[in-house]
Amino acid sequence: MSKIEEKRHSLAHLLAAAVLELYPGTKNTIGPSIDNGFYYDFEFPSPISDTNLKEIEKKMKKLSNSWKSFEKKDVSAEEAREHFKDNPYKLELIGEIISKGEPLTLYTSGSFTDLCRGGHVEDMREVDNDAWKLSHIAGAYWRGNEKNKMLTRIYGLAFDTKEELDTYEKMIEEAKRRDHRKLGAELNLFSVDDRLGQGLILWHPKGGIIRKEIEDYERELVLKHGYDLVYTPHIASEKLFIESGHLENYIDSMYGSIEIEGEKYRLKPMNCPGHICIYQARVHSYRDLPLRFAEFGTVYRYELSGTLQGLLRVRGFTQDDAHIFCTPEQVENEVKELLSLVDEMLKTFRYPYSIELSTKPEKAMGSKETWDKAEQLLKSVLEKEGKEYTVDAGGGAFYGPKLDFKLIDSLGRKWQGPTVQLDFNLPERFKMEYIGSDGKAHRPVMLHRVLVGSMERFFGGLIEHYAGAFPLWLSPVQVKVLPIGEGHFAYATEVLDKMKTAGIRAELDVSDETLGKKIRNVKTEKIPYALVIGDKEVADKKVTVESRDRDNEGVQEVETLIEKLKTEIKEKK
Repeated sequence: MSKIEEKRHSLAHLLAAAVLELYPGTKNTIGPSIDNGFYYDFEFPSPISDTNLKEIEKKMKKLSNSWKSFEKKDVSAEEAREHFKDNPYKLELIGEIISKGEPLTLYTSGSFTDLCRGGHVEDMREVDNDAWKLSHIAGAYWRGNEKNKMLTRIYGLAFDTKEELDTYEKMIEEAKRRDHRKLGAELNLFSVDDRLGQGLILWHPKGGIIRKEIEDYERELVLKHGYDLVYTPHIASEKLFIESGHLENYIDSMYGSIEIEGEKYRLKPMNCPGHICIYQARVHSYRDLPLRFAEFGTVYRYELSGTLQGLLRVRGFTQDDAHIFCTPEQVENEVKELLSLVDEMLKTFRYPYSIELSTKPEKAMGSKETWDKAEQLLKSVLEKEGKEYTVDAGGGAFYGPKLDFKLIDSLGRKWQGPTVQLDFNLPERFKMEYIGSDGKAHRPVMLHRVLVGSMERFFGGLIEHYAGAFPLWLSPVQVKVLPIGEGHFAYATEVLDKMKTAGIRAELDVSDETLGKKIRNVKTEKIPYALVIGDKEVADKKVTVESRDRDNEGVQEVETLIEKLKTEIKEKK
């Protein structure tokens, strides 16, 4: 645990102590450190709100003056249960710890004792009281399960210095302005309707245009890199998911079975089994490999309603899934090519990125030797290509290690991006084969890769990255034509038609609003270009160009402007 994580975890203990003193009868549950701060979940005897946070903060700061160290005590199951006999949440945790054969430890500061694995500051004086604050209150189900009791979660922010806290708070305010749910509604991009179901996204026409542009760009890109396009159904026989191991290893994220004529089917949680079926439809020689199958495939994964979040966490989403089937000798080059492909695509979307190597999780298929071999291969390619990376221990998929590319947005936040996963296991389960140069059957290696991953999540990230001001090639409306008065409508319509004929997405504003209001509307809609047409423009057969991203570009010939816009769109600026 890092030093800042120790500070945040210590503050979570301090928060619990303050709450228990201020609100007798409250039951404390769990309180970890998290990115940028900490939280603690409580069951209060009566509701509290954000207005109570100042009082709790004041109590925390008062208590911190008397707290020195965190004293550790190893205890028996009997001692632990006796200490927390009136707290069913702690008793549940104690039972789990015992069942795993792990030690039970209590940590005490002042008069407060908590069940904890450890990771605290040696002295609370290490924590700057001006560098943390309580931020907000939210509801949270116990253990994240909507079938359990709803608790009250108190969040706090914590940093090493006050300056870091101030900087983060400014970023949070900007993040609220960029929130994809807020901008999605304002810009008419997408919605969620409870009649359809939670976590299921409705793409509106303007959002649909952006999605089409992303998909068209990626299709062109992967075809250039030697992929074949495939399509697979949304449901499949349960037998396929038994063979793939999904029903054994991934069932908690799958929806219930659908019975059709006595046979059970499931909504697919992943596209890989279907791609394997396509591979196995024919006999393959080593000369056919590598085979690269790509699909924009919609998958369905069960998520608790409390975890759903706009476009970022949904129940049905489209993945740009690809699977590469190759010989063991080809793996290194394929991973190298994927690094190049990811780099090319992310530069197009103006995303810097970092790389994580995610290793074997607790629940995994395959032997340790197979995993070690796969992880070492990925490390080797990264190092040969001069790529910096960090290791996410235990973060791999259940069937193989992976490279996670974290997108860094304009606020410095990290988003899940492309993944490259090495899989020696599914080829074994499906008994996949190719005929080698020796005339014998061999197992291919399988690589899973996504570039945008979930299209919904990627779109949500893009909205926030660009603050809704998409680059020209992605903007649903690229040009708005603004005639000043009715006498300018005819020429404005000519300009509109020329734009549309050239393939530029343009709209005409013939409302009776003032020019100033029309221009403000264009800015609100974040349209890249406004073309103002008045008497002079009609007489000269020109337009006055107002740019969203640059200074006023002045009067221009329509044909010249069209060529300029086409170039900007083609170059994806």
